[in-house]
Amino acid sequence: MAKHGKKFRAVSEKAKGKETYELAEAFAFLKENQISKFNESIDIAMRLGVNPRHADQIVRGTVSLPHGTGKTKRVIVFAQGEKIKEAEEAGADLAGGDDLIEKVQGGWLEFDVAIATPDFMGKVGRLGRILGPRGLMPNPKTGTVTMDVADAVRDVKGGKIAFRVDKSGIIHASIGRISFSVEQLVENSIVLFETVNKLKPASAKGTYLLNISTSSTMGVGLKLDIPHIVGLLR
Repeated sequence: MAKHGKKFRAVSEKAKGKETYELAEAFAFLKENQISKFNESIDIAMRLGVNPRHADQIVRGTVSLPHGTGKTKRVIVFAQGEKIKEAEEAGADLAGGDDLIEKVQGGWLEFDVAIATPDFMGKVGRLGRILGPRGLMPNPKTGTVTMDVADAVRDVKGGKIAFRVDKSGIIHASIGRISFSVEQLVENSIVLFETVNKLKPASAKGTYLLNISTSSTMGVGLKLDIPHIVGLLR
């Protein structure tokens, strides 16, 4: 395991001054103590009181962040006929039918989100072994299987993100960049928290929001004050 540099260790020691951080406090700390020189991603990790081994406790969904993520996502659309043109006009990086399927089957994976029309999913299903493990398979639950391809493309380009609880009961999501203002990061994170909170499975018992932390790509992790967060939710 690579050892952390002197700057990281110094920031880590500084972070230990508080056990938990309120949202604005945490984002201000990450911005003031940036370790690298590039525009790092600001990420959230939420440990939920669910058991993902039970199908009725899998928490997944999408959320449109009011200030976007700071990253323009590359979007492809599997469709046919007029829907290809609609997708392209809405800003899709690439749209097509059998030709696009062949391109992906050939190993091309230079995209972040794949959208498909329902009538084309039979063919897109062939890509399950390629797209599935990478979390790129179009899915109705995340709004990526739809006839409204133009709206779907614009949503993704505008800051709509998909999230899903992993095997450990944790949701990971990027809510912006270190160049964002503290206010933008707070507003983006609250929208994410509200969305996840509303998706609490009826079968999940006990505490739902067990642990929430934030970090930048190269920075330290900060544990967030959950009662403070809950007080901000609608």
